[in-house]
Amino acid sequence: MPCRPRVFRRLSGRQFGMGSVGRGGWVGVLHADHRTPDIGSIARYRIDFNSHPWGWNVAAPTLDDWKQMYHALWRIRLFEAQVQRLAATGEVPGFPHLSTGQEAVAVGVCAHLTRDDVLFTSHRGHGHVLAKGSDLKATLAEILGREDGLCRGRGGSMHLVDAANGVLGATGVVAGNLALAAGAAWAAQAQGKQNISVVFFGDGATGAGAFHETLNVAALWRLPVLFVCENNGYAEFTSREEHSNVTHVSSFAAPYAMPAKTIDGNDLPTVFAAAREAIEILRNGAGPYLLECMTFRMAGHYVGDAQQYRSKEELAAIRDKCPIERLKRHLMERGVKQDELDTIGERAKQEVQQAVEAARAAPRPDATRVLEDVYRSPSLNAIPG
Repeated sequence: MPCRPRVFRRLSGRQFGMGSVGRGGWVGVLHADHRTPDIGSIARYRIDFNSHPWGWNVAAPTLDDWKQMYHALWRIRLFEAQVQRLAATGEVPGFPHLSTGQEAVAVGVCAHLTRDDVLFTSHRGHGHVLAKGSDLKATLAEILGREDGLCRGRGGSMHLVDAANGVLGATGVVAGNLALAAGAAWAAQAQGKQNISVVFFGDGATGAGAFHETLNVAALWRLPVLFVCENNGYAEFTSREEHSNVTHVSSFAAPYAMPAKTIDGNDLPTVFAAAREAIEILRNGAGPYLLECMTFRMAGHYVGDAQQYRSKEELAAIRDKCPIERLKRHLMERGVKQDELDTIGERAKQEVQQAVEAARAAPRPDATRVLEDVYRSPSLNAIPG
């Protein structure tokens, strides 16, 4: 019989108490929670975290912290609007997939991550990368295929990587990022580190075998990985009802005795509170966790999608659920004035516009250096065979 790594034997169910927690305590936790917590009453963590890369206090967010998160929502929204505009003029290679309308999931989850925590995203990953702390200009330059981009223009919209900020990759392969996230979580666990792994995916990924295989292994080995499903109701052009008989993705966690929750993914305070709860479980060694965020994409599956599969009434209803407008109402209830909120939005607009100008001015990659960072040797002739 092949030897299993020592860390697997050490993390056996009996030693970790899976009889009382893994196989009993979490069964039945699945539920939908659509209550909106008051942004002034979110409690302090029981464990100590490193500071967030953006500088806000994730342990006990102040009103100023919520304003910064409002700014983060606007940065993503306006960034995606510029990507859409540039793609329409032919300046973006390929077909970018926008996260317009889903910003609260990215900001609410990534607000709790440190630089050492690692993130894996999908083809709709611009917002996740920005929320994790990647540079605005470098991210847009990468999408435009410029040398100043995160990957020197080699990756583009669907393959963003920013290792310095813990962004270990986006992928255009549906469900292709799940096992990678579990592997990163296993590496942290084996090295005795406290950092966690977070992976974002859409509800369409649940139809892939890799989704279930990864959930099984993650639950079996108690890996510190947070599975975040952005359930926007569509797998490309197919509605949830047409491709699955399972209404809530969180239901898939039950067979693996994994804690899970379904929440309103368009309400930032709700996402923030749920992510806090899930990540605290992971950092205390009781992971993994599946968080399903019910959300809506305001744009098509990709830039250029005519969305003939959606009615005008559906699109109008989606606009009423805008996460930016919802957080705006929360802030105004706390006494923040409209003028101040307008100023925050204008600041985000200027930052994005500066990123556009910098990205468009950046040089394109030199074709003679195309093999750099691909092969060990820069010459095809030096490669055996």
